[in-house]
Amino acid sequence: MCGFTGFLKGGWPSMAELKGEVMAMADTLQHRGPDDAGIWVDGDAGMALGHRRLAILDLSPAGHQPMHSACERYVIAFNGEIYNHLSLKSKLQGTSNKETPWKGHSDTETLLAAFSAWGVAPTLKAAVGMFSIALWDRKEQTLTLARDRFGEKPLYYGFAQGLSNEAGAVTGRGPLLFGSELKSLMAHPEWQGTLATEALEGYLRFGCVGDEASIFQGVAKLQPGSLLTITRADVQAGRLPAPVRWWSAEQAARDAMQTGRLEDPEAAVSAVEQALGQSVRHRMLADVPLGAFLSGGIDSSLIVALMQQQSERPVRTFSVGFDDARYDESRHAEAVAAHLGTEHMTLQATSQMALDLVPSLPEFYDEPFADSSQLPTALISRLTREHVTVALSGDGGDELFGGYNRHLWVPRIWHKLKRLPLPSRRALGGALRAIPSHAYDRMMHWGGKVLPNRLQIRTFGEKLHKLAAVLESPSQRALFAGVASMNRHPAGLLAGQGNGQAPEALFPALQQFTGVEWMLLMDTLHYLVDDVLVKVDRASMASSLEVRVPFLDPEVFHTAWRIPTDIKLRDGQGKWVLRQLLYRHVPRGLIERPKMGFAVPLDAWLRGPLREWAEDLLSNDSLAELPRLDGLQVRKLWQAHLKGQGHHAQQLWAVLQLLAWQRRWKPGLS
Repeated sequence: MCGFTGFLKGGWPSMAELKGEVMAMADTLQHRGPDDAGIWVDGDAGMALGHRRLAILDLSPAGHQPMHSACERYVIAFNGEIYNHLSLKSKLQGTSNKETPWKGHSDTETLLAAFSAWGVAPTLKAAVGMFSIALWDRKEQTLTLARDRFGEKPLYYGFAQGLSNEAGAVTGRGPLLFGSELKSLMAHPEWQGTLATEALEGYLRFGCVGDEASIFQGVAKLQPGSLLTITRADVQAGRLPAPVRWWSAEQAARDAMQTGRLEDPEAAVSAVEQALGQSVRHRMLADVPLGAFLSGGIDSSLIVALMQQQSERPVRTFSVGFDDARYDESRHAEAVAAHLGTEHMTLQATSQMALDLVPSLPEFYDEPFADSSQLPTALISRLTREHVTVALSGDGGDELFGGYNRHLWVPRIWHKLKRLPLPSRRALGGALRAIPSHAYDRMMHWGGKVLPNRLQIRTFGEKLHKLAAVLESPSQRALFAGVASMNRHPAGLLAGQGNGQAPEALFPALQQFTGVEWMLLMDTLHYLVDDVLVKVDRASMASSLEVRVPFLDPEVFHTAWRIPTDIKLRDGQGKWVLRQLLYRHVPRGLIERPKMGFAVPLDAWLRGPLREWAEDLLSNDSLAELPRLDGLQVRKLWQAHLKGQGHHAQQLWAVLQLLAWQRRWKPGLS
């Protein structure tokens, strides 16, 4: 696990200039690689690569990057791990007519040998791992950028003086910059980043900047399973070609569904056990101490159970406990750890520890990011890094096996809703919204004095307003978009009201997928990539911790998509297959409880210990720095929150993180 950066210029700068610029860029990524640093430049081509190394495989100098291929054609800067690199290495040795002069045993060296022997795309298709890559071809004078199948490792690219993207094209002036994090691009002396105002509505809706866009004009994220080959002529023209897909989750899902469905439930469980067990085994390969996150939930408990099954000594596991019992899962994790016999450690965190992290978030996430579970994720990463260098996590289980509540109830609700004409549903929704949410809360407060506990509903008004929005959904796609949104009406917080994109237009309609299948695929392509994996990567790498995700393995993905949804979602529960597999290792009573998630008491924090921080960011002077926001509407939302009139913490968190990011990085405004 590492971080890299670099650039390709159209002109011929001096060697000293190249080295100085790329070294400054690489220094911003020291947290991603504290063990070693390296740069490489080609003065004739105006090409520079910078690398920061977190040594995981081959701790010797033989793993130093940027690394040259034995044939001297390629130079690589690589971030990630190739879990099957020993198998690839064996194939290379078996098919080569001559002995390969191996210098060490790193996966980076194996990648270079495979590129030389098989070419770039065939090697990527053969590789199993998480990665982002910058590869310079000295013969063809081309730069190739590539990213793993699921988008576990980040890769940004764009021009130092980016222009508004035209129909998906990346355009601009100056050198072409690229790197693992945006802060490395911003360190280049020619950087003139301008805020991509067209990205704000999507950010305020979902709490992250999604898809290929970035928060800066003329800068993009390379999409998962894609590669992009760039020439100096492209840079000189100020316009880049479109990336090429070497792997597609959509197509892989279609292929899996056509290769023999696992119709027998027990056969499905056994197939997942075999695929996931192998994935876990591959991800336990390391030359440094290794452990796992353990929340006590289904996914992390299953990963730990499979790790312990294959380990001769107790696996090291880590969890975080909070002083607020409503958000504390640590006792569940401790019970699972005790049953499995792991060497477990719990960070007893206080709310203050999480609050102390808040000012650092714009530094961790150098693009606006507003999933508040970033705070406990950063805390557990910090604890874990004090003891191990690599940790396995249970991320990805919900997206592949149907773990979110929406996977269960969206089809049920839509089946009933569609029987009622849309005008009638809209009228009913309007009537529900006519009463403010805080008025409903007061009704529940007084009614709670006589109602039994099972009928007392916390945030009653918010739930009724959400029901109103559900009633007004014109299609199942729109219903899904609404429940997947942090803010259903983000345009209302923007000056000029934004584009107001219709919910059903937010996600593509795909043929041959049922409603549940479509939701699982959308969550994999969007929520997983843009939110979950971003959160985990930045929070863990801020502490120089490598996190590996066994669920995100091509064979596990293939197996999951062979299983019909009526087996994944069975007996009124999601992740039925994973539950049955886990019961082979852990008693049912240790697992069966409501899904809690990695949450924090954001409502109370914003009214209490974070109020001064928030008030400062929401001041008139601060809001004036970002005129695209409608300051009046933002302040109205803040005042309503302070008075307890509704539940607006998530929407406000997105606004506050945007303002905090703007204050730290000061983007140009067009």
